[in-house]
Amino acid sequence: MRRLQMLSIFLLFLCATARGQETRFSGPQVGEPLPSFSVRGVFEKEAGKELDFVKEAQGKPLVLIFVHDVNRQSISMVRTLTAYSTERKGDGLQTGVILLSDDANDAEKKLNTIQHALTKNTPTGVSIDGIEGPGTYGLNRNVMLTILIGKDSKVVANYALVQPSLQVDLRKIVESIVEVVGGKVPSAEELIAKGNPGQGTRESMAGPDMRSLMQPLIQLNATEEQVDKAAEIIEKKIAVDEAVKKEVARISKTIVNSGKLSNYGTKKAQDYLAKWAKEL
Repeated sequence: MRRLQMLSIFLLFLCATARGQETRFSGPQVGEPLPSFSVRGVFEKEAGKELDFVKEAQGKPLVLIFVHDVNRQSISMVRTLTAYSTERKGDGLQTGVILLSDDANDAEKKLNTIQHALTKNTPTGVSIDGIEGPGTYGLNRNVMLTILIGKDSKVVANYALVQPSLQVDLRKIVESIVEVVGGKVPSAEELIAKGNPGQGTRESMAGPDMRSLMQPLIQLNATEEQVDKAAEIIEKKIAVDEAVKKEVARISKTIVNSGKLSNYGTKKAQDYLAKWAKEL
């Protein structure tokens, strides 16, 4: 079975959930109002203008994508989802992408730099409320993306994604969209191909396969020997692959900084994660 790559933290947080970690929440929940808020437009005729995606939707179906962290994985989800949502504009669906940052000017520069990786003609803005976003939204900066689907200015679906997965999350989100605008739900493969022309579902577009690399390390019933062997394999990869090194560093630091290190694997595995978070 094909898997998209760079699902490492998704796997790790899944393990933590199995040990009792609470589901992460971000933004208004289902049934709650979608308050109006302003962002600064970035592209083309919207550049520099104050935009209010909720007000402009006037109660029509709306997809709001709050980007907490810009990386290949989050942008891949944004691009693929908006390739679908903007296509449904003729059916009344509105879309808004918001980059959250403490520095709106820097965020604007970043969006212009990666514009080629985004879906053309998707309304996009930077937060004027800082990295926390609109105060009335209660967004969680510890997730990578917060995706809200609204209708009649209320939330009908909420997806707080710690580690977005095209294979796991994308179709669920699109199913929620179809519930409010109608139509047939495309397969994940169709959605990915549309959002990534010429790449299809190739795993290489998402980076190194961290899921299969990290899984043996954090098995709850792994022996010390098994953990050492898994760590040895990871460290050999780190030595020769800069992309793997960066991902191991990011994963380890995210886990350690979350304050939930004890939820991940055995004590031996936790020692390796703490070591990599410090050294890489």
